[in-house]
Amino acid sequence: MRIKLAYGKTGLEVNLPDGASVTVVEPKYLDGLPDPAGALQEALRHPIESPPLRELVRPTDKVGIVFSDVTRPTPNHLLLPALLAELDHVHDEQILLFNGTGTHRPNTSAELREMLGDEIVERYRILQNDSNDRKSHALLGTTGSGNDVWLHRGFARCDVRILTGFIEPHLFAGFSGGGKAVMPGLALLETVLRNHSAAHLDNPSACWGVTHGNPLWEDVQEAAAMVEPTCLLNVTLNRDKQITAVFAGDWREAHAQGCAFVKETAMVPVEAPFDIVITSNSGYPLDLNVYQSVKGMSAAAQVVKPGGSIVIAADCWDGIPDYGDYVQMLTEAESLESLLAMARDPNCTRQDRWQVHVQALICQKADVHFYSHNLSDAQIESALLTPCRDIEATVAEMLQKYGPDATICVLPEGPQTIPYLRAPTHCTCTQHTLPL
Repeated sequence: MRIKLAYGKTGLEVNLPDGASVTVVEPKYLDGLPDPAGALQEALRHPIESPPLRELVRPTDKVGIVFSDVTRPTPNHLLLPALLAELDHVHDEQILLFNGTGTHRPNTSAELREMLGDEIVERYRILQNDSNDRKSHALLGTTGSGNDVWLHRGFARCDVRILTGFIEPHLFAGFSGGGKAVMPGLALLETVLRNHSAAHLDNPSACWGVTHGNPLWEDVQEAAAMVEPTCLLNVTLNRDKQITAVFAGDWREAHAQGCAFVKETAMVPVEAPFDIVITSNSGYPLDLNVYQSVKGMSAAAQVVKPGGSIVIAADCWDGIPDYGDYVQMLTEAESLESLLAMARDPNCTRQDRWQVHVQALICQKADVHFYSHNLSDAQIESALLTPCRDIEATVAEMLQKYGPDATICVLPEGPQTIPYLRAPTHCTCTQHTLPL
């Protein structure tokens, strides 16, 4: 049985034994829109619960548009031209583009040109969020959970604030898109740390596909509301990264409708957990490093048996990565237990603490075997994962370990599809019930 996993830009074919019990779980495939530019224009001119964008913006307004960074497959090269076409009555110098890097590294000039196109890069001023630079952020208020919200000062000062992005299930924020463009996209590190706190991550509702009642998502909503977004433009994508639907208008309602759409197409129930789950991290650009690939592991963890095995394939052209505290926390820990204790320490204010927290919970539940042609065994082991050089051989060994009745689940598109146990449902990363 040959299956192609989303891996880098080319994909990766895996041949599984014909006699094995294999279940393939993938989202309902939707064709890309035949005229994405026309669909974007239509959505902006007939938005959800909002006047058309052009009517909301005066020629004298300073306009801020936040876009996703290189770690996301958002088709910025389509979204930004559509927005700018509706803003042709505003002078170029009145428009600022904000790269919502969150706590990620700044994007290179080459990356920005690939994401946005040469014309936009050369025509408009682009500001990149630096989560460690307090001077570029302003304290706008405090959320109900006690999070002091520091957001990019330049964006907060704009008269018109436009959010862009794409919507997919998210491992602890419920769904991507929406207010996440603002926080963590344009936030100070300490604000992100409080939002991604151990208490929030250990909450049973901080999981894939859950919004209302999810303390982390609700904190994001409160933070985003502090800049009073003028408009939202979000899209959904298929496995070929083509736009399948457009949601524009009121930033809350448009995102809610987009989440409902994604929940119907990308979340799939299964009857029972599996001994082995094979996954990816959705291919380029999402599988750029091990840090991002925790999402693929988490998707698999939803339906793996305790004591089972996860095999993940990720390109990792960006390494572990070497920057940030993620790799340092992994290498400092003597065990998974000590790693989890480090992440849960209320005094821990280290960047990427949230990712090691989730990874430790996954690795406590199942063995994680990591395939990447760009990483050495030593690098993979430094991330507290087991190197895998041959997926077919690794699966063959697992079938011997678990016996002739072993079951296999394959998630070819990784976290583009989120499986869950039909009844009862469980958030298997945190061992709590998942209300779906």
